[in-house]
Amino acid sequence: MPRFSANLSMLFGEDDFLDRFDAAARAGFKGVEYTGPYDHAPEVVAARLKKNGLT
Repeated sequence: MPRFSANLSMLFGEDDFLDRFDAAARAGFKGVEYTGPYDHAPEVVAARLKKNGLT
């Protein structure tokens, strides 16, 4: 069975970037990916991942 991650650079564009982690988790994704990894502090991204149980 394939597993897909949510590309936050392309999905959930109606949300602010950091809120897209929440949207991905609500949609049932277990993992996320995105371009521009240096746009946000690593601690902030890590907190969003942990909060939503994402990898």
